[in-house]
Amino acid sequence: MTPIPPPAEELRLLDAELRQLDARRAVLLHRRAWLVHMLQPRPAPTGPPPPPVRRPEATAPGVQNVLLILGGVLLTVAAVAFTLVSWGHLGIVGRSTVLGAVTLAALGSPVPLLRRGLRSTAESLAGLGLVLTVLDAYALHTVALPDTDGVRFAALASATLAAGWAAYGLTVGARRGAPGRQSVGVSTEGLTPAGLGQEPAASGAGAEGSGAEGSGAEGSGAEGSGPEGSGPEGSGADTGRQESGAGRASGEAASGGRAARPASGAVRRGAVLGLRLPVPAAVVAAQFPLILWAAAVGAGAHAITAALLVTAAFDAVIALRAPSTVVRVVAAAGAFGLGGWGTFAGCYLSWTADGPSGAARAAALLLLAASIALSTAWAAARPGVATGTATAAGLITVVAFGGVLRTVLPGDWTVPAHLVCGLALLAAVRPGLPEPVRRGIAAASGSVQALAVVWALPVVVVSLVGPLAQAGAVWSGAPATARDAVTSGLPWPRDALTAPLVLGLVAAVLVVTVRTAAWRPRALTGALVLAWSTALSLPAALELPYAAGLSVHGLTTVALLALARRTRPPVISVVLALVTSVDLAFLALASETATLSVFAALAVLFAVTARQPGLGPVRAPAALGHLAASACAVGASLGWQPQHTALLVLAVPVVAALLAARLADVPTTVSVEITGAVTALLAVTLAVTDPPMLATVLALCGVIAAGTAVREDRRSVGYAAAALFVLATWVRLAAWDVTSPEAYTLPVTVPALLVGVFRRREDPAVSSWTAYAPGLSVSLFPSLLATWADPQALRPLLLGAAALAVTLLGARHRLQAPLLLGGTALTLDALHELAPYIVQMVDALPRWVAPALAGVLLLALGATYEQRIRDARRVRDVLGRMD
Repeated sequence: MTPIPPPAEELRLLDAELRQLDARRAVLLHRRAWLVHMLQPRPAPTGPPPPPVRRPEATAPGVQNVLLILGGVLLTVAAVAFTLVSWGHLGIVGRSTVLGAVTLAALGSPVPLLRRGLRSTAESLAGLGLVLTVLDAYALHTVALPDTDGVRFAALASATLAAGWAAYGLTVGARRGAPGRQSVGVSTEGLTPAGLGQEPAASGAGAEGSGAEGSGAEGSGAEGSGPEGSGPEGSGADTGRQESGAGRASGEAASGGRAARPASGAVRRGAVLGLRLPVPAAVVAAQFPLILWAAAVGAGAHAITAALLVTAAFDAVIALRAPSTVVRVVAAAGAFGLGGWGTFAGCYLSWTADGPSGAARAAALLLLAASIALSTAWAAARPGVATGTATAAGLITVVAFGGVLRTVLPGDWTVPAHLVCGLALLAAVRPGLPEPVRRGIAAASGSVQALAVVWALPVVVVSLVGPLAQAGAVWSGAPATARDAVTSGLPWPRDALTAPLVLGLVAAVLVVTVRTAAWRPRALTGALVLAWSTALSLPAALELPYAAGLSVHGLTTVALLALARRTRPPVISVVLALVTSVDLAFLALASETATLSVFAALAVLFAVTARQPGLGPVRAPAALGHLAASACAVGASLGWQPQHTALLVLAVPVVAALLAARLADVPTTVSVEITGAVTALLAVTLAVTDPPMLATVLALCGVIAAGTAVREDRRSVGYAAAALFVLATWVRLAAWDVTSPEAYTLPVTVPALLVGVFRRREDPAVSSWTAYAPGLSVSLFPSLLATWADPQALRPLLLGAAALAVTLLGARHRLQAPLLLGGTALTLDALHELAPYIVQMVDALPRWVAPALAGVLLLALGATYEQRIRDARRVRDVLGRMD
């Protein structure tokens, strides 16, 4: 049997064994770390980074196009310089020969170039040839026809050039390849004279050789690899005859959505691709003949405007029917530019027409412009373009007929006439029209109505804001008319007699025409606002008598309040009724009788309608507000001073408090109470100039607040009641010229301490600082400040006694707040009493005594520092155990 060693020996053995295990573990961990390091893969040696690949900053097709453009520009400049500067060095035969030969060479060169697939070069030379034809026309006028009128010759020349360029572009574009020669793999469909300036059907693979102009070059690689480069021209023409998928897709896009039919991916015979430049240039040249001819023959403004519109119609036809995108864009730009120019010119002629005949001629031009726009909208493929042009057509039609009516009607009826024309457009919105055209015409009619409403807005603003000026001239006398009542501070707009008619017509149209479920509520809301604007501005517009204007405003308020019962939600009607009532109240300030009658009637009206469910939160406060205004008006009518009128106004907070106690609707209760508080503040403001009356008003407000605090859910109003009573007391003391601070602080201290006592009885966990500190601070510290400024001995003695009593009570009941506040006040009061003697003693002692005493004090504090620290901690613990 193995003997068990003693505990000390066994502990020694265990420690030795553990040390051996720790040493062994350290060896094993070191070995493991070495093995992990050896088994990790070693990174392969890295060589120097490869040099960066320098890529060209410009592509080969881009460089090619830039060179061709620059070459064409330089040749054009040279030709212009030759024509304008060096022309006189040659005779008539030499001049004609040089220009004719160069022009024919430039115009004829694109044909063989296109057959060989050199598209870009052909376009450059064709552009040069077109410029040379312009120079030929200039040369012809300068040499052969110098006496011909320049503007007339320019008109004929531009027409001739437009026709020639169009024929040239169509002829070159329709030439077929030679027999046995393979052309670009596209169909000849669309490359006939009917295909005006059609672009190639494939702009991807197969446009020029193996790629389009922007993807490679003409031929197999670049144009320079042919005769202009290092190999036979077009050596790779056959390699790019097959269409790829991308080529077919882009061909469909270029041909207006009609895909070219390839020969099943194989090479087929087709047409040589046409030029893109001549036909758009012909469209540009076609913009000038009619305009220049009208200017040359001395036509008037109407004829020139007609020439603009006819040219715009020609452009619109081309923009709608031309298959080429470039031609369509150029024609559309001309149509919009010249059409807009002609339309504005027609509007100016219509506006400046003196009589019906001139307005009728301008209207004929505007109707021509409208017909062009409407035809374009009807034939346009894009809905956005169709809607926009239809809107423009409708607006132009309104201007045309409105301009004629303007010359035969008075100035006040100009806007209504245009509005009637705009409303007549709605008759054209029929189911048979295309949907974009219908939307455009409806938008035109809506725009006219919106502009008419904007024209009438100044009348509404004057009618709404004008009565506010009566606040500065209360009871100055009733004006003769309703317009005089609203224009005392603002001018009446010119030619605004028919503004109410405009507003009423638009309101009626909204009610009648808008029938969709989504827009019907919005339309009815807009019609209600417009009808209210009509009623508001009608008395001033018609210059009705002052009493009639008041009656219209009152009836409008009644109608809106009655309508609020039938509409859901009734917010708009109630808001408009409130605005009308306020406007009526200001309008009635001009006459004493009107003021008393209107204010009382409005108070009764809103009080009666406030009982309707859902409308109390708005109408009950409005009734109280008008009742307060009636009280002020009655006081002023009786000749009372404002402070005496305040007592009459306090009847409104009383009514509000009684009404709030009986209401079950919480929102209405809150709104009524807020209105009562605001009215009480108004009463205080009226009495602020008379302190005794102000004290009375504050006390009455406190009574009202105390009555409200009786309710279970308004207990917190009791604090406001206490504050009002305290303020009333202070104001009364100030009115009696009482300057002692105790008279002001004790009325606050006693209730505050009583509240603290009741609070601690209900909740013993409440701190003494919360219960007693506010009340004690209100009395102790103002009295302490007054003590330091009072030379008498009675106040310090009484304050010291009160502070001592507070301190002893705090010590007796172990309360922190009374103990510390009373002790602080007692200490400061004692210092105030000892201050004269301390000053006398300091004056009697030598000057070295003060530093000596300070040194002794510091030595004593340093020697007993630890004891003082312990004493301070003991005091802190004692105070911490108090409440």
